[in-house]
Amino acid sequence: MKFSLFGYLLVFSHFISAQSTANQPDRDTPWSQRMVATIMTNNADSIAYVKEGKDAHWEYEMGVILQAVEQVWYRTADDRYFQYIQKNMDRYVTANGDIRTYKMDDYNIDFVTPGRSLLMLAQQSLPGNEKYRKAADLLRKQITQQPRTKEGGFWHKKRYPYQMWLDGLYMAEPFYAEYTKLYGRSSGTETKDFDDIVNQFVWMENHARDAKTGLLYHGWDESREQKWANKETGKSPNFWSRAMGWYVMALVDVLDYIPRSHPRRNELITILQRTIPAIVKYQDPKSGCWYQVTNRLGDKGNYLEASGTGMFIYSIAKGVRLGYLPMSLLASARKGYDGMLKNFISTDAKGLIHLEKTVLVGGLGGTPYRDGSYEYYLSEPLRQDDLKGVGPFIMASVEMEIARPGDPAESNVGKGKTVAVDNYFNHEFRKGISGEQEPFHYTWDDRMHSGFFWWGSIFQNLGAKTATVLGAPTAASLKGVDVYIIVDPDTPKETAKPNYINDADINAIASWVQAGGTLVLMANDTSNCEHIHFNRLAARFGMQFLPKNRNMVQGTQWNQGTISLPAGNPIFPKTRTVYIKELAPIDIKAPAKAAVTDGGDVIIGVANVGKGTVFAVGDPWLYNEYVDGRRIPAKFENFRAAKELATWLLNQAKTASKSATSRR
Repeated sequence: MKFSLFGYLLVFSHFISAQSTANQPDRDTPWSQRMVATIMTNNADSIAYVKEGKDAHWEYEMGVILQAVEQVWYRTADDRYFQYIQKNMDRYVTANGDIRTYKMDDYNIDFVTPGRSLLMLAQQSLPGNEKYRKAADLLRKQITQQPRTKEGGFWHKKRYPYQMWLDGLYMAEPFYAEYTKLYGRSSGTETKDFDDIVNQFVWMENHARDAKTGLLYHGWDESREQKWANKETGKSPNFWSRAMGWYVMALVDVLDYIPRSHPRRNELITILQRTIPAIVKYQDPKSGCWYQVTNRLGDKGNYLEASGTGMFIYSIAKGVRLGYLPMSLLASARKGYDGMLKNFISTDAKGLIHLEKTVLVGGLGGTPYRDGSYEYYLSEPLRQDDLKGVGPFIMASVEMEIARPGDPAESNVGKGKTVAVDNYFNHEFRKGISGEQEPFHYTWDDRMHSGFFWWGSIFQNLGAKTATVLGAPTAASLKGVDVYIIVDPDTPKETAKPNYINDADINAIASWVQAGGTLVLMANDTSNCEHIHFNRLAARFGMQFLPKNRNMVQGTQWNQGTISLPAGNPIFPKTRTVYIKELAPIDIKAPAKAAVTDGGDVIIGVANVGKGTVFAVGDPWLYNEYVDGRRIPAKFENFRAAKELATWLLNQAKTASKSATSRR
């Protein structure tokens, strides 16, 4: 979607105006969006974060804040956040994939951090998205050539030889892990690279952990030549909260990409489970925040610091949400977050919020020399709205908004439940960006217009696990599945040898529904979906997708895809207008009932069968293109509808998941 400059500025000014009025904690606008509004107001064109005496350049602070903005985009489906990320990347990435101001031969591991935004953009349906992959390839090449310690740990920078810093784990590993997940299999390096990533955390902990406190020292010098390094152990002398914050944030983010089946994945979870409780022991009992020097609570000159506090909250809350950490630790995150709002957030005359008390920098060595002493960490200045604090605050806010008690859309309704999408009846492939064949179309991992990435993320935020059923439905393949989604079965034009639904499949699915499963049937218009066999399954529950097409949208005449939802709809309690194009209406009979009708047609049908539920709609309307906010007008509430439907489906699920095993 293209905007004129005037139109963009007009829309943006309205956005900021609306955000600026939200200056009280009990206002509807969440803290995450309010903080992003401040950053986008003060950096309206892009993150022109100019350090004193130096021009803005490709650097890690931009990467941190854009990662936070990306998470708010996923929370809101507001296209302005996506546009902001892309605009910042386009400020540096040239048409042929070079990165302006980036110097690989510096081998500065900080420079890898913004690559996460490159990977996100490379996975979108965008004209010319190849340039983002090429730019990401440059950063991956740096990782290949990055100088290492004797055992293989990355030097923090070429000019800091033989040194590993906790900071470096966040700077490189989440990008490295996501890149490996996306492209490692086609290059044949997947297993080796994931092992390398795990090793970076293991080696860092081995060399930096203090056995007495369980905390990690800021840095380690293999050579023992630095003045800050202990001559026997190589460790730096103090615990810096932000450094440990980088490390634990890296752990919870990297785990998003390392497959559950990887034999060493649990090593990272174990490190997280060992490190977080040690950090929680040093949480200030009065404020809930953490001090600049972590273990020196209340000592002279020490102070509560915003960036480390935000990083710890984010890591704890995300770790709890994803099941790596016990639920009891969420109380620590809540207390810390309340402390952040009380101690670090201020509001200006315009209603914009600001983050106070973020330390500007913390390092080891260099010129002038930083000796890692207690006095050194207290000597660095504090800054308002420093991106190293703002980014973690936004990410912590997102996690706490997900964990907010009492909100029906953010409850733990999906806890212990598994939502599986079929990849047997719908089994399409496309040529990937590297030329390899890759599965696509209504898959959880597909971030392009064609995928279910957004809907899958919604299920995950509700506490559910997402999985994929690769083979035919059987009692074994559906064991532990609570919600089973069959979408747009293939025709011969889509797959050379389609897997048609047969009697054995129907019987297995019907038995699973009778026992308490929730089945989702998503058809498509008659020219893009195999209806004959699919209807045999639907008929088992009193429904038939009709040989009729409606809402045939011409170009961008969006109103032709309008479906209005009445107030009081039990599936969509707040959603009023959605966009569904080129769909097949449904004929229903008992036990099915109409859930949504329009113009005399049944759009959505629902059947209660035994202990289970069947939901049917004539289009896969919740794929990324019509959920992520980038394409259709904002009046269509498909993102809200996707959240409400996910909540409703999980509430229908009666079976208890025996395991959360992925069938990928």
